[in-house]
Amino acid sequence: MGKPTGFLEYEREEAKAYSPKERIKNYNEFHEPLSLEKQKCQAARCMECGVPFCQNGQMIAGMVSGCPLNNLIPEWNDLLYNGNMEQAYNRLHKTNNFPEFTSRVCPALCEKACTCGLNGEAVSVRANEGTIIENAYENGYAGAKAPSVRTGKKVAVIGSGPSGLAVADQLNKRGHNVTVYERDDRIGGLLMYGIPNMKLEKHIIDRKVDIMKEEGVEFITGVNVGKDIKASEILKRYDKVVLACGSRNARDIKAKGRDAKGIYFAVDFLASTTKSLLDNELKEGTFISAKGKDVVVIGGGDTGNDCVGTAIRHGAKSVLQLEMMPKSPDKRTADNPWPEWPRVCKTDYGQEEAIAVFGNDPRVYQTTVKEFVKDKEGNLIKLILIKLEAVKDEKTGRINMVEIPGSEYEVNCQMVLIAAGFLGSEDYVTKAFKVDTTPRTNVATMPGKYATSAENVFTAGDMHRGQSLVVWAIREGRDCAREVDEALMGYTNL
Repeated sequence: MGKPTGFLEYEREEAKAYSPKERIKNYNEFHEPLSLEKQKCQAARCMECGVPFCQNGQMIAGMVSGCPLNNLIPEWNDLLYNGNMEQAYNRLHKTNNFPEFTSRVCPALCEKACTCGLNGEAVSVRANEGTIIENAYENGYAGAKAPSVRTGKKVAVIGSGPSGLAVADQLNKRGHNVTVYERDDRIGGLLMYGIPNMKLEKHIIDRKVDIMKEEGVEFITGVNVGKDIKASEILKRYDKVVLACGSRNARDIKAKGRDAKGIYFAVDFLASTTKSLLDNELKEGTFISAKGKDVVVIGGGDTGNDCVGTAIRHGAKSVLQLEMMPKSPDKRTADNPWPEWPRVCKTDYGQEEAIAVFGNDPRVYQTTVKEFVKDKEGNLIKLILIKLEAVKDEKTGRINMVEIPGSEYEVNCQMVLIAAGFLGSEDYVTKAFKVDTTPRTNVATMPGKYATSAENVFTAGDMHRGQSLVVWAIREGRDCAREVDEALMGYTNL
């Protein structure tokens, strides 16, 4: 695949990012893609490795190695290298409904498992994917292709995040009549209001949604199923219903003074910025602003990093990011060999920007909030933080983070953004449809299945598997659509 000697002839080259101080002036994507010819050279680096771990997508040592969508990566790398762009798109789109999304926001599990990365730099799979899909749009390959035959079956999809969109796209291609309900004012769910513009500009979502509309999918926004319309009414109207509502039940921080003014969940903070940006170009007073404030982000994951980058763009006075766990090693350790997912420290765009603006990495490890301190009016003015140490539970073998007595210290803070993850689905939806849930509040199904305990009701995405990646949401949506199709028709060719 690619050029047999390509990985020896070409070094890995990535799209250039604008400098941190330049890119924080706006909310746009900030990488300049390579030319088509240069990207072909990157595709040439795909070696004929015999066993393409990149497309494996299996669990190794408790972590996923390779692409969960089982993308045909060596095939379309070869097609890109040889300039067969239309066929490259066809092979890419065969397994991935939304490469325009994954090429921007996926952490590239494929690259971490790339054989070329065992003794050198991995093939730039994600950038190759991005080149293929954008070229397809430019040349008309990715246009609307409505089904020629309709089955007459009707399906409602509740939620328009990546899993819901994948379900809708697959079932519509099969010829079923699909209606997507979204409680927000715009389609996209997590893609629209959970991921900042810097990573995924929203016209990219609108472009794909417009194609799906042209292909026959109906979208209804501003309707909160379970509140604005009863579940029983939806079940009467449609042959099957798919719940793809995500896991928006945010994990809270329980500490003294939690009721102080100035504490927000990360998803609300990010959503308010995106909505204001789209509605009125961030008119003052229309979003949760970090301007001039000492901001503390609780959570060291991708969402926490997005909060750091967004707060800096607002004009925050300072930004601190708390991480409960110890710092990961900078390089793979002996007990974390390829092709396992590398448990290493990653400095993401938000942290890079904080270093450039404030002169230091915003992350503080093994630390949590002991108390939120407020003034007489109830406004947050400072935090009392405490250091943690890792202690192994002798009975279970689990590592617990335990407070170190006497390690408390204070920091000024007028805004806290809680990015501590999500606990699962919101119960008003699960109760409305009377579906069973797991102890973690995810919608329960049989292992490997998507049918819920309620007749004619299926589920997919974060609501089913818990908080995860966009690429997993797409995989869940595709697999769920297959099960729904089989339930409708008695067989499936999805």
